[in-house]
Amino acid sequence: MKRLTLYSSSSPSRRASPPPPTHSVRERPAPPDSALQAREGFSVRAAGRRLLRPVAGFLRRYDRGLLVAGGAIFALLLVSLHAGMKPAARQITQRDIDAAVLHTLETKSLPSAAARAYEIIRPSVVRVRGLGQHGSSEDEDAETGVGSGVVIVDTGVILTNLHVVAGAKRVKVVFADGLESDATIAGLQPEDDLAVLQAATVPDDLVPATLRSTAGLAPGDAVVAVGFPFGIGPSVSAGVVSGLRREFLSPQGRRLLTNLIQFDAAANPGSSGGPLVTTDGEVVGIVTAILNPNQQRVFVGIGFAVPIENAATAVGIHPF
Repeated sequence: MKRLTLYSSSSPSRRASPPPPTHSVRERPAPPDSALQAREGFSVRAAGRRLLRPVAGFLRRYDRGLLVAGGAIFALLLVSLHAGMKPAARQITQRDIDAAVLHTLETKSLPSAAARAYEIIRPSVVRVRGLGQHGSSEDEDAETGVGSGVVIVDTGVILTNLHVVAGAKRVKVVFADGLESDATIAGLQPEDDLAVLQAATVPDDLVPATLRSTAGLAPGDAVVAVGFPFGIGPSVSAGVVSGLRREFLSPQGRRLLTNLIQFDAAANPGSSGGPLVTTDGEVVGIVTAILNPNQQRVFVGIGFAVPIENAATAVGIHPF
């Protein structure tokens, strides 16, 4: 009988089967840092080229316009820089203004008060001609009288003296621009030796005179007379108010004129009907007569004007 020998699993004499062989994966060594950086740099450059490719095309297409725009921006920067470097403007003081005015007065001669008044009133002054027959002459266009007038309404309403147009068959007026027109007598005021004329034709840019009340007028105030003495003109003479509320009896003794302005600016035959104005060019009276102790009918320093308030009533309007 055979003897069986039992082996225990814990018996040290029994050897465990060796584990199955395993295949190990061989890891590649890490690339050096320089190679990694080079590869990363190449990738970045490639990506940058892809991103910049549209920009480069845009620049090639619009390179000239961009250069111009860039130049303009650069110029603006230069101008701004220059402006910023300039010193701040000095504030003008009253002393600077006074010095400038004094320099102007010393180097330039300003127009006189009479010259300024004349320039203001000149467009409104007209020459008045009375036409008719002289004696036995059959010429109806013979000049029977010459005087002056002033436009007070831009429709061609003119103030003059009655004695300028008295007895005339026709009346003509010549405006400042040279236009000559027939005129009709629209109104009379014999007590003030005034006549109102209406011109048939007027200039497009006719300028009426500005009227001023005589309420504030005083002896010694400067005045200017403008008219056509002896048909010459327009002529201007300057003087002062010599007195107020004067009376004058015409040489023929036909009428007594009252409430007159006496002045010493030169006036002669032909000045009648012209305006007497202030240095502001505003009409305060209508020149109507001169006082002369002899028969020469020349100015000796005393002239008379009808106040503009009286003259305006002849037109039927309020003068102010």
